[in-house]
Amino acid sequence: MVNPWLAMETGADPVEHTRTVRRAHAAFLTDGTVAPPVRQVVADSWRRSADARAAADGAAPIDLDGAALGAYRDGHPLARAMPVFRELLGSFAQDGAHLLAVCDPQGRLLWVEGHRGVRRSAERMNFVVGARWDERHAGTNAPGTALAADHAVQIFAAEHYNRRVQRWTCAAAPLHDPRTGRLLGAVDITGGDHLASPHSLALVQATARAAEAHLASGTAELGVFLSALGRDEALLVVDGQRLRLGRRHSEIMVLLARHPDGLTGDQLSVLLYGEREMRPVTLRAELSRLRHLVGTLLHSRPYRLSRPVETDLCAVEDAVDAGEVRTAVGAYRGPLLPLSEAPGVQRLRAALEDRLRRTLLATRDPGLLREWSRTPWGEDDLEVWEALVEALPARSPARSAPMATADRLRAAYGLPGASSRPVRAPAAARVATFTQPPPP
Repeated sequence: MVNPWLAMETGADPVEHTRTVRRAHAAFLTDGTVAPPVRQVVADSWRRSADARAAADGAAPIDLDGAALGAYRDGHPLARAMPVFRELLGSFAQDGAHLLAVCDPQGRLLWVEGHRGVRRSAERMNFVVGARWDERHAGTNAPGTALAADHAVQIFAAEHYNRRVQRWTCAAAPLHDPRTGRLLGAVDITGGDHLASPHSLALVQATARAAEAHLASGTAELGVFLSALGRDEALLVVDGQRLRLGRRHSEIMVLLARHPDGLTGDQLSVLLYGEREMRPVTLRAELSRLRHLVGTLLHSRPYRLSRPVETDLCAVEDAVDAGEVRTAVGAYRGPLLPLSEAPGVQRLRAALEDRLRRTLLATRDPGLLREWSRTPWGEDDLEVWEALVEALPARSPARSAPMATADRLRAAYGLPGASSRPVRAPAAARVATFTQPPPP
């Protein structure tokens, strides 16, 4: 069976393959159609890039620089893994005229190292530290697509969405926190067409696993962690073992984690189903299936979790409580179980977003406001765009773009001219337009 994450089959002609994919790329940009030999993972990425209005030409934007970049990079968990990256990929990049790059979950390049001549060439497309290489800003590329698909992937030449990047080939693998399962970023090697081999993909995968093992070696106690922000299916990590839950089980785990003293069947039923008439056997069946997955972690009478469970929801709340707004915004991966209609989950989702937004707006920090406005859940938030305009110096040229966006949103919401009372998109619309990356 052909590995769908590899760019080419062994023995394929790279020159002919490039021509064929380039024609397919031109057709996609013209009429939106895509057909073989374009791989499914690439076709899906092209569609995401087009939906996000990523530029088919142009350079990736710089998101972090100067002191802000240095402070953020020094405090990032992957800083501890850099010796592993350099040991396993550093000489490979230097000797083979490649680049080693490491990015955060937002696709911001934190380290770019390797052959000096290749680095200078890559600078022309802004493949530099601080630049944003997620799919929304740079289109299909190995680190961005590895983050979106949460899987190691090769991207070859014309498979890149942005024409300026199509002379490059790259392979990248995502990295996860061994304790929480949270996505930490990706490690990437970038260079010429000769990287389109099984060896390069296997190398970045092995490097990512070695880095995760290195991070785990410094973890005293793994414990239990539940990730449910920006995901329709929660990720449960128990002592380093990852388990993806179904949607109903995700809701149950979120609610039980929120009520450590436990819930009766009636209480849990109301939080899950509201006032609808539900037979008790329905909930019991769901809990029985969940117990089969998580074992002794789930107890009954009342229904409760037998061990303390940390959640990404609480991580954001704790950061807000501590006044660490930047940490809170960075930890917020999107709405809580965005498609859930369980009343208890809906209330938690709205309360967290409301609290975080109010804290963010109160800071009037242009960097944080800009970061929020670049997310799927913040891009149509008129109040944030208007706060960003107010936070920037009156004569700053940086005000023009957010002012134009605010004007466009006011028109879309039927508000004539400058609004004296900032308005945000309805919550239901924001959840509906949020597109999450596929869960692992």
